Amino acid sequence: MNRRNAGRQPQLGRRRLLAGAGAALLVAAVDGCRVGGLDQRRTTSAPRLQLAPLRAAADRITQITVCTRPFRAQGPRLDVEQIGQKVIVHNYGHGGSGWSLSWGSGTIAVKKAMASSPKEIAVIGCGALGLTSAILAQRAGLAVTIYCKELVQQARSARATGSWTPDSRIALTGPAGPQFGVLWEEMARTSWKTYRDYLGLPGNPVAFADRYTLSDIPFAEMREQMEARDTLGFGGYMDRIADITPNPQLLPPGANPFAVKYARRSTSLQFNIHDYAHQLLNDFRLAGGKIEMREFRSPAEFTQLKQKVVINCTGYGARSLWKDDSIVPVRGQIAWLLPQPEVNYGLYYNDVSTVSRSDGIVVQSIAGGDLRGYKDDNETVSREEADQAVGVIEELYSRMT
Repeated sequence: MNRRNAGRQPQLGRRRLLAGAGAALLVAAVDGCRVGGLDQRRTTSAPRLQLAPLRAAADRITQITVCTRPFRAQGPRLDVEQIGQKVIVHNYGHGGSGWSLSWGSGTIAVKKAMASSPKEIAVIGCGALGLTSAILAQRAGLAVTIYCKELVQQARSARATGSWTPDSRIALTGPAGPQFGVLWEEMARTSWKTYRDYLGLPGNPVAFADRYTLSDIPFAEMREQMEARDTLGFGGYMDRIADITPNPQLLPPGANPFAVKYARRSTSLQFNIHDYAHQLLNDFRLAGGKIEMREFRSPAEFTQLKQKVVINCTGYGARSLWKDDSIVPVRGQIAWLLPQPEVNYGLYYNDVSTVSRSDGIVVQSIAGGDLRGYKDDNETVSREEADQAVGVIEELYSRMT
């Protein structure tokens, strides 16, 4: 942990990530005071940005997906328990931060699993947390078998936006307690460092991309509106890693190609999840990992496994499997537009976020902020929601210069 950040309390409403896809964009939007003065001194001679337009239209929607995120007010479950002769290490409940924190969370889980000095372990689940935990266990010298109902391509993890959102609905500040920020920072820094190993690989499984936050009102006013919507008190911890994440920049009027008054640019990690998931799955198998397709209906079935140590990475499925009512469903829907390789940036405007990935353009409504989809386990697709979100972006680009 960075010593100068020790004991720092999370700041509600600041540097907030309001719903998966809008993460890096809204980091820029709500933190105007930090860079505004500097950027305004550089506004006079900046050339206008040349950006490829996003062709948003309802008839370009190729599919609509819904994901139920596993939120826990206390933060992710990372404790250890015994079932018969089995040691169970839990690693689930990351809300909208599963991919982002996966390497850091998996590192903690594997360390706890190694305390029993096993030679082999079982991992339950083949999503973001399961795959990274399994690979980390292999790197620690263990033989690993993943038991899962479905591979990562069919799991809920595959329906994520692919944005670096390490504190998107990760906890509530009250139940999580003041020390959770220390744990979060450890996970975030470990994950950020590990993701650098995947930069520049074929298919760009992990890459940096620019994001633009656009507003018709001053960003200070926008920040106030965002803070007013967070009535539960979701934890915001990004200030703890401000030294390793890029600062946002205010675009001067001459450089702003969008037909809006205020614009900021930030740069953030993103995951092209299909390429990245294939990379992880191949890495696991090439290192000798085994996968057995199996569905568990109760924790007692874990006693049937030959491995004495089990890492439980069942995500939202743990709510039913473990009868864990601390997991709160948070619904999120994505409209997928046809891919545009020339669009190498994302944006946030009028409560709609876009992320350009190699497999398509993610369009997501985030109206209502963190409370959108909270306690909603309905995974039925809403075409109306998709059309409305795409319509916002279509109207924006109709005015773009």
